[in-house]
Formats: sequence, C-alpha cells, structure tokens
Amino acid sequence: MIHLHHCVAARSFRALWLLEELGLPHRLTVWPFPPRVHAAGYLEVHPQGTVPLLIDGDTRLAESAAICEYLVARHGGDTPLKVRPDEADFGAWLQWLHFGEATLTFPQTLVLRYACFEPPERRQPQVVADYTQWFFARLRTLEAALQGPGAGPDHVCAGRFTVADVSLGYALLLADELGLSSRFKPHVAAYWQALQQRPAYVRARLAERAAAIAQGVSPESAVPRLPGL
Repeated sequence: MIHLHHCVAARSFRALWLLEELGLPHRLTVWPFPPRVHAAGYLEVHPQGTVPLLIDGDTRLAESAAICEYLVARHGGDTPLKVRPDEADFGAWLQWLHFGEATLTFPQTLVLRYACFEPPERRQPQVVADYTQWFFARLRTLEAALQGPGAGPDHVCAGRFTVADVSLGYALLLADELGLSSRFKPHVAAYWQALQQRPAYVRARLAERAAAIAQGVSPESAVPRLPGL
C-alpha cells in the first residue's frame, strides 16, 4: 500500500489531495512540523527530515510535484487528471504543474522562514516584503491564464480539472494560511473557492485532521499568519 508521510498544511497535502482524487488506498502518517526538529525518529525514515515522503513499494519520492506526476502516470490509468502528450495542452499542463511549486510555493517558504521560523534576531522584514511582492507578481500570470482558453472555474488548462490544479491549489492554500488570500485578484479568488469545494479536497482536509488527532499530533496548521495581516 502507498504510504504518505505528511504534516498538516505542508507541501505533502498535494499528494494527499491527489490520492483522494484518484481514490487510491493509502496509509497516512502525520508528523509534527517540522519533523526534523520535533520528531527525531523521522530522520531514520527520511534523512532529509522533510515532507512529503511517498513510499510505493521500492519507490521513494520526496518532491511534491514529482509525486503528483508519478501518481497519475503509475496509478492513474485513463484518469482525466493527467494530460496526454498528444493533447494540445500537454505543455501547458506540465508548465502549470511545476509552476505551482517552483514559482508560487518557493517564495512563500522564504516568507515563512524569515517572518516566523527564524529566531527574532535573524528575521528579515525586507526579505519578507520582497518575496511577498514576488509571489503576487507571479500570481498575475495565473490570473491572466484563468481568463484564457481551456480554463474554467476549477481548472487552468485542458478544459478540465487536472493534477496541475492540485499543484496550484496547494500554493493558494499556503497563501490562505499565511493570510494573503484577501489580496487575490478576482479570477484567482474564484478559482481558489472552487478548488475548496471539490469533494476530494474536502476529504483530504478531513483525513489529515483525523489522522493527526489519532496519532497524537496537533491538527492545527503549523503555518502562522504573517504579522500585521
């Protein structure tokens, strides 16, 4: 059985959400965040001490976008969640799948680190301000794409919801947890609202909460809202 190591509201939520979309049986282990600090035993499972970690037989994956691509390729069958190479939007699908992590999630991790997780004497307000602005500048690309051909209320390309929307959706979830979603432009805001209504998204949020409680981990997100927001 697929085994996912997860922290509440962390990047590993992409994998959990996709497992629910695909209806794949899985084992879910929830760790306190960050596990390398608060759960020393996790380093024996994954030396990097980060989440996600997805184990599927002899396969171990720790990059959330790669996990998304792996799951639909290995276990998705003919699922509409993936876009085939012969489809017109195959390139756009790959672009958005990785855009969600590399372009939208990355700057938010710097904001988190230098606004919240570093000791007070090492916090960097200018870094926080710069990378918050960086995030919103890149989000304009998504705002425009959601008004283009192939996009819809809950999808950015290919005329349907795909794993690219799972990747983008997590970046918006993280922004929401940080208190940034009030600054979303209209199409991104509507898209985020539509994603949250998907039954698999709702199931994934309930599953992470139930698993956290059952395993003695706080079910509350470890992502703090930015000071002043």
